[in-house]
Amino acid sequence: MSVYEHSYKPYAGPLTPEWSRFLIIPRHAYRDVFASKLFTGFFALCFICPLVMAILIYLHHNLTALGIFNIDVRNLAPINAFFFQVYVSIQTTLGFLLTVLIGPPLISRDLANNALPLYLCRPFSRAEYVIGKMSVLLILISTITWVPGELLYLFQSYLEGAGWFASHLWIAAAIFIGSWTWIILLALLSVTISAWVKWRLAASAAIFGLFIISNVIGLMVNTVLKTRWGSIFNLSVIMKTIEDSLFRSPNSMGMPSWMVFPTSAAWTMLILFLAGCLFLLTRKVKAYEVVR
Repeated sequence: MSVYEHSYKPYAGPLTPEWSRFLIIPRHAYRDVFASKLFTGFFALCFICPLVMAILIYLHHNLTALGIFNIDVRNLAPINAFFFQVYVSIQTTLGFLLTVLIGPPLISRDLANNALPLYLCRPFSRAEYVIGKMSVLLILISTITWVPGELLYLFQSYLEGAGWFASHLWIAAAIFIGSWTWIILLALLSVTISAWVKWRLAASAAIFGLFIISNVIGLMVNTVLKTRWGSIFNLSVIMKTIEDSLFRSPNSMGMPSWMVFPTSAAWTMLILFLAGCLFLLTRKVKAYEVVR
């Protein structure tokens, strides 16, 4: 077809800053995610635990409310490191379920529809693409884990006083690091499985199965070799050991220690696992694929 009017001009409007271009992916992804009433309801339920925790903190410092409800302060859970550790454990478990719901189709849809060339032919690198896909989970899980957790810490500090805030800063750090450790693991694991498993149900099962398989491998090594070193292959044990160390709790999972730092084995295995996920991800996320 002949073109008679040469009136085409390049785009002259404002450009998106390079550092924030990856955010275009979660922005559009959330439109589809929250279009589901089931997911929206589940996401709302994820804030019940922070609400209950906030009420417990409030009751500890309000004698009038305790008198109205005839509650003995000794029957309330003490506000200490274990209190916040329980909160992190509950919310990261909900974050895992959230990952199972929305994580599997993040990359698999693009691969199934050959959409990666459309992304990568633009000023959009592979790293930005992967970070954008991971941000869908990073942002959502953050809103139900460390963000409310730090608000609870500030609420407790406000009611208890500046002295409590200064002497318990390590709890705030434990909430932040413990939550982000889980968030990075879940997000990276989800996008890796999504890149290699295109069927959604199979991808969801793979996320569950990986934790189960790692548990089985750990038990087999412990049973056959009569040792406890098989626990370093169990993702659940690894994450629980890291969480115990951050909140200064006893090592409840029996993870063997290395030298002075009792959780070095857990951190080492976690870093190796994340590195393996990154390797598999870079092998799959490409602008084109050679089919033989």
